[in-house]
Amino acid sequence: MRPAPSLWKNPDYRLIFSASAISNLGDGVAVVAFPWLATLLSRDPVDIAFVAFASSLPWFVFSLPAGVITDRLSHRLTMVWCDLFRCVLTLGVVALVMLGPDLPGTDTRGTIPALALIAFLLGMAEVLRDNTAQTILPRLVHSRDLPSANGQLWSAESVLNQFIGPPLAGFLIAVALPLPFVLDALSFALAALLVMRLRPEPIAKQPRQPAFGAMKEGMVWIWQHPLMMRLAVMTGLMNLGATVSLTILVLFAQDILGLGPLGYGLVLTGGAVGGILGGLVAPRIVARIGDGWGLRVATISMALESALIGVAWHGSLVALGMFCGVFGGMIWNVIAVPLRQRIVPPELLGRVNSVYRFISWGMIPVGAMLAGLLVKGFEPLAGHETALRAPYFIVASGFLGLVFYAFRHFSNASIARQSQ
Repeated sequence: MRPAPSLWKNPDYRLIFSASAISNLGDGVAVVAFPWLATLLSRDPVDIAFVAFASSLPWFVFSLPAGVITDRLSHRLTMVWCDLFRCVLTLGVVALVMLGPDLPGTDTRGTIPALALIAFLLGMAEVLRDNTAQTILPRLVHSRDLPSANGQLWSAESVLNQFIGPPLAGFLIAVALPLPFVLDALSFALAALLVMRLRPEPIAKQPRQPAFGAMKEGMVWIWQHPLMMRLAVMTGLMNLGATVSLTILVLFAQDILGLGPLGYGLVLTGGAVGGILGGLVAPRIVARIGDGWGLRVATISMALESALIGVAWHGSLVALGMFCGVFGGMIWNVIAVPLRQRIVPPELLGRVNSVYRFISWGMIPVGAMLAGLLVKGFEPLAGHETALRAPYFIVASGFLGLVFYAFRHFSNASIARQSQ
């Protein structure tokens, strides 16, 4: 997939696009490899949820400091060091697999906590790296190209992260369990080399505030802009629901659908198709129906994901649900992210991005642990299959409330008025 010609002629954009594509291939492999490794170490849903919780906890505890770091340091070098750090950590997973207990096994006293610690540190680096990448983009492309640039990046992310990466992970796991983690580590190393080739950016001379004062500026700005606050809270609730669904999906696929690693990876490609199509057509859809209607359509599409998975008896229905969820998420992001990039003052963008992510992504670890606790709680009362289906129906009910909220608070006129 190639960006629009005007963007492709931009050498800095080519580098950031290529780095994103390569690292997202590794991330797509990890999407299957990490939870699959956890299921080989333990069949306890709380253990599996704990690893997912650890990987997402940094979005809650580190988002605000990451914004201060982003606005104070070189964006290029920050991204390089984060990718190199992730490379080293992923090689640590390779060592854990090769030196740890025989798999599958049940002795998780050391392995599950070790895997969770590595997942937490990877998440810390991802928070800083992703916040910096989103902050650097307005410097690399013209403001009029931001919707297309974001759409192209998200399409590439979907192709590699969800379409190619998951089935490739299934194949690599079948060959040898360490292989997907080796590929992930290599992807981070290559991404670091590409980002290093970006032109060094001038660092604005700003008076150094105490860290809390710098974070407070971002908090105050977003609090004074109701549209941004609503988008952040809505995104947080959506991420909570989506995380509940994804955390237990590996057990759902294994125990209800009877899928192996390759089949599970193929099911996840439904989301990739939604991401590819969404990245290509979302800017056109939004241009035709407007931002307000775009947010409404996105919320409805995302609400369908959990409902379809909850009633699924075959992998194709799960894939369809994943398609709807990711397609809606692409439409949502094509509206929400460029709005921030356009209206937030450049000197505050890193901190505002971090506050937004603290609110919106901070709900992900809550969803991860909630998923395991729901399954654990329902299982003695209703049996294993019902316990695995119940969280999807609970999430679908919550999304129905978000649909009503979107229709009440998001209209084309209100979005246009508040984004001035």
